Amino acid sequence: MKPLHGKIALVAGGTRGAGRGIAIELGAAGATVYVTGRTTRGQVSEYNRPETIEETAELVTKAGGQGIAVQVDHLVPEQVQALANRIEQEQGRLDILVNDIWGGENLVEWNIPVWEHSLEKGLRMLRLAIDTHLITSHFVLPLLIKNKNGLIVEMTDGTAEYNRDHYRLSMYYDLVKNSINRMAWALAQEVKPHECTAVSLTPGWLRSELMLEIFKVTEENWRDAAAEEPHFIISESTRYVGRAVAALAGDPEVSRWNGQSLSSGQLAQVYGFTDVDGSQPNCMPYLVEVIEAGKPADTTGYR
Repeated sequence: MKPLHGKIALVAGGTRGAGRGIAIELGAAGATVYVTGRTTRGQVSEYNRPETIEETAELVTKAGGQGIAVQVDHLVPEQVQALANRIEQEQGRLDILVNDIWGGENLVEWNIPVWEHSLEKGLRMLRLAIDTHLITSHFVLPLLIKNKNGLIVEMTDGTAEYNRDHYRLSMYYDLVKNSINRMAWALAQEVKPHECTAVSLTPGWLRSELMLEIFKVTEENWRDAAAEEPHFIISESTRYVGRAVAALAGDPEVSRWNGQSLSSGQLAQVYGFTDVDGSQPNCMPYLVEVIEAGKPADTTGYR
């Protein structure tokens, strides 16, 4: 029996990147996974990328679960409410909510002060990354908290500890990623009386589809990118953070993490899972102890 057999999950923002990796690994553990996003085989979002929610759902099913693709714009309350109603009607429950809605990469103007950064792009980023999470929680959590041991995972970039001391190179991006960590902490206070758990989770240097394109490599030959950026050797696949979520979802004592800000590398040390290559990259300390310390790329003790 797979550890998440019979569990119902929603990966909001599961079209690509971490969301896709998480959906696949929840499926591999036996869960039924609703995958939402705006891009389908018949319609492309403003993000203008080729990945679709149907592809992700098919990968979930191929991995051993049941993938269900539902086109949803999480900025439209009526669509999110309809999604929650559908899950309740079809499944009668929801055990896992992964809030991975983002889609703001094309809006960030790096190393540009707030008075020069496009206000339109900045505010749109906040809408896409914060409002969507709030709208989703509003409509979906009443179903999740009906049963004990529900899990909410708010996906972000950087732990609360790291982000507290590191400016994330854009006022808007910094605000977004710190807000998600705080959002998870606040949710933890609200769902605790219902014996549910909320955490925030960050991957390390993620080999998303976009990142692989930037370095002109694939998941199969990603190590070739180290010739251009030596520290890329600490990077991790999208499946790694997916295994972190699956480990949390399968932990009968997951409540011990309630309100905490976690990383994929940290959880690998606790639960013992590995990335697809059998290693355990631990990016967050590597960023500080190797990259920021000006040391040459060396993953000894970090992978």
